[in-house]
Amino acid sequence: MTRSAIAVVDTSAFVANYRYAKSLAPRARALAVIKANGYGHGAVRLARCLGDEADAFAVACTEEAMELRESGIRQPIVLLEGVFEPQEIDNAALCAFGIVIHALHQVEWLERAKPSQQLNVWIKIDTGMHRLGFAPDELSSVLSRIKAIPHVADIVLMSHFARADETASDATERQLALFDRAVAGQTLACSVANSAGIIAWPGAHRDWIRPGIMLYGSSPIADPSDTPSPLLPVMHLESRLIAVHQLAAGESIGYGARYTCERETRVGVVAMGYADGYPRHAVDGTPVAVNGQRTRLIGRVSMDMLTVDLSDQPHAQVGDHVQLWGDLVSANEVAACSQTISYELFTKVTRRVHFRYR
Repeated sequence: MTRSAIAVVDTSAFVANYRYAKSLAPRARALAVIKANGYGHGAVRLARCLGDEADAFAVACTEEAMELRESGIRQPIVLLEGVFEPQEIDNAALCAFGIVIHALHQVEWLERAKPSQQLNVWIKIDTGMHRLGFAPDELSSVLSRIKAIPHVADIVLMSHFARADETASDATERQLALFDRAVAGQTLACSVANSAGIIAWPGAHRDWIRPGIMLYGSSPIADPSDTPSPLLPVMHLESRLIAVHQLAAGESIGYGARYTCERETRVGVVAMGYADGYPRHAVDGTPVAVNGQRTRLIGRVSMDMLTVDLSDQPHAQVGDHVQLWGDLVSANEVAACSQTISYELFTKVTRRVHFRYR
């Protein structure tokens, strides 16, 4: 019998979330971010289900983009980290990859390149994230150099928000003001809004939006109550009960005896552990759903198993359905109980989990 750790990916929910992102910025085009294998959901399958409806896709690097092209995806694809070696530029042009330019060495590579076709360029401006991008006062000279390159077609000016998920902070407004000063007088398309920017900062929508985590149904806002409309969960991480025990008060559960029963407790053992991608540091009380009813994790998560409280489910038995996250338990809830974020949960689901698409 196959082990029952399963990730059910709802492709219709993914499409609905993309349409929701577009509805929030109806005058903008949307770059569907499917880097890191579609945030762990399966980039090729999701790209295929969105198909021509996507204005474009975004990935981190050439390898991710080539996987999409070789799978028949023909929509525009943007490399968010640009190229890492000068010879990648020829391939990017041949495969119609847009490239982000964020450093002077990439400008020099682009100037020396002799690709067979033109390619689109996205110029990244650092407005406060301080990872990648040109200082705002460098934009004028960089833009002049890139405009002079004959194999450059369209140019988009972009930046990235550091704290758009913090709706009470003025950091995003300051970044946006800095971006606007840097691009003043330019008639080029602009892109600054990630998922949090799309939802919480409508003034940041501009010409291109870049929905990422929201496509997968997880709120990017620090306080989910700020989200104006619910997103549909795409991944449902599921398993089954493989054992049920009745423990007396005072008995402890699992490694380190982290949880001790305060009363007689019915305990279920679930075929799911950190080797499947469930967070080892999830605390006692992390929500889990058994047979559609929410309950809680008790005891430390081990490599292959975790334990849940079945005290309120006297009829639960071996083989019964368990949801670790999905529509009954949000990934954000599990992440909060594990001192992490839903992005990490999704991308850490391992190959031992069977993926099913519906």
